[in-house]
Amino acid sequence: MTAIDWFSLLHPVLVILFVYPVVGATIRLGILVREKRLGITKQPAPVPREHADHGRWLTAGVVVAVLIALVYSFVSKAVEPGAAFIGGASRLALLMLVAAGTLVALLALLKVKRPVLRASFTLLTWAGLLGLGSQPEIWRLSDDPFSLAFWSSHYWSGVLLIGLFLMNLAARPEISRHLRWRRLHVASNILIMVLLAVQAITGSRDLLEIPLSWQKPAIYRCDFTNRVCPDPSALPAAAAPGSGAGAGALG
Repeated sequence: MTAIDWFSLLHPVLVILFVYPVVGATIRLGILVREKRLGITKQPAPVPREHADHGRWLTAGVVVAVLIALVYSFVSKAVEPGAAFIGGASRLALLMLVAAGTLVALLALLKVKRPVLRASFTLLTWAGLLGLGSQPEIWRLSDDPFSLAFWSSHYWSGVLLIGLFLMNLAARPEISRHLRWRRLHVASNILIMVLLAVQAITGSRDLLEIPLSWQKPAIYRCDFTNRVCPDPSALPAAAAPGSGAGAGALG
């Protein structure tokens, strides 16, 4: 595997090692907070604060993981041999600047207190992700909401998921004070759990479709519409692993 192939693993590794474990802890703490508020069980005083903190970590982790995936998509296309990156180095630098600005907006959202600022940085963070995700280098099954492919797209379900995470993070003070906001919070979290399951399924599916960098020339000869590839007998024979030819190439 090359450096760019290892880079491609950062997104799923971060999601598996950090995001989903924190999801489980956040859900459990949320249940405890609700039981405490309804008087069902007695819980330690720090439980609501821990639930809120886990929600902050979860939202930040999801946004960072998505930014890594987007940056990988741009960089991998820019360094791919024989492929011209649209706009060249200047456009790549602009995209990296937008990614950095989106991260700054997220950090600001984690710090500000006033409602107007929370709303503003929420929109800036989500707009930054949408702007980066709308680029032609980002794989999307479909952009037509009336097609089945749109609703089975890892990208679009992820966009909705991030929007819900950001909304819950921005509205944390209102959720703690108002019953209507708490009900909206519970309803959005049910949808979040469904979307997390969709993300796990579609993300695993898409990983199967991403070849390693050195495999791309052969894979992209295939006809993806008809699901056929060139006859292997018509292609030059490759040296077996460990053979003299392979060892010489590696040496």
